[in-house]
Amino acid sequence: MPVKFFSNQKTIWILLGLFAMLLSSVLPATFVEQFYSRGFFRGVRWFFTGLNSWLPFASVYVLFFVLLGWLGYRLLRFFLGGLPWSVRLVKAFTALLAFAGGVIFFFQLLWGFNYSRKPLESTLDIQPEPLTISELKTEMDATTADVLRIRGMLPASGDGVISSSFLPPDLETTMRNGLKELLHSYDYPTPGMARARQLWPKGLLLRISTAGVYIPFTGEGNVDAGLHFLQLPFVMAHELSHAYGFGDEGTCNFLAYLTCIRSENQFLNYVGYLYYWRYVASEYRSVQPEEFKMFWENLPQGLKADLQAIKEEMDKYPDIFPDFRDATYNAYLHAQGIHDGMKNYDRVVMMVHAWRKKAG
Repeated sequence: MPVKFFSNQKTIWILLGLFAMLLSSVLPATFVEQFYSRGFFRGVRWFFTGLNSWLPFASVYVLFFVLLGWLGYRLLRFFLGGLPWSVRLVKAFTALLAFAGGVIFFFQLLWGFNYSRKPLESTLDIQPEPLTISELKTEMDATTADVLRIRGMLPASGDGVISSSFLPPDLETTMRNGLKELLHSYDYPTPGMARARQLWPKGLLLRISTAGVYIPFTGEGNVDAGLHFLQLPFVMAHELSHAYGFGDEGTCNFLAYLTCIRSENQFLNYVGYLYYWRYVASEYRSVQPEEFKMFWENLPQGLKADLQAIKEEMDKYPDIFPDFRDATYNAYLHAQGIHDGMKNYDRVVMMVHAWRKKAG
């Protein structure tokens, strides 16, 4: 009796995955915005709110153990199946294709189509463009002035590292409410209660050069518990932006920046300006290394102390296979239509500059 490698069920999942990929590449942005991001995805957000927002821990742990159990079951069937090894290998490969098809289909259905929605800058009527060296220097000066102004307003800032006592007691709720208020001001829906969970053990994400990640299969943002407290609010707002339907990394950085600087909490203002300052400084250092070195030497000791504290905390979690991680994530972003890959994170500099320019 011939062995049937592609069952009807496997074929369906493979075709669904391919169909979802095709749709994501051909659907017009206006259609995605109206019928998916502002339509179907609102139901997804309410679904996850009822399903797991009440859990006292991140749902990704549950997902991990479910997948681990499923993998164990599949491995047992593979080794104890009794079929010839050639047949087992081919069947395992087809099962893997079907699994990949299912993952792609549900990824797109539960969140992925948001990559194809209308860009935020079209709503804000701004035109982000690469900065000239002169514009970058101006942005560097303006952002430094913002950082130093806000830091000087915080009590007992001094020359040492700023105190963690300034963190709001319920940081996740504070950042979610601030982001929702911001999105409402731009007429974006924010259904349900998105979550930004801290993942333990510390360094789980940082060791792959990732501060946070949104998991479409749990509907939750996740941030590494090893982040310095001067990074945590910004990263939470970034992942919550993903949870409310924004895929572009630069856009989520921009929303996190606005959420922080528009807060009534001066410490969160400082966090927003400081996180953005690091993006601008990185760009400026890459094009004007000698000028940046002189610029750095003239910075006040208090700001240097905060930046050094962040660096020392991040140095506790060195990268594992950084080249592999960069190549993999770049490929993922390209597949989602983010043509500049990981450089998309830095796009926040162009967006903030355009936003400042429009605001005068």
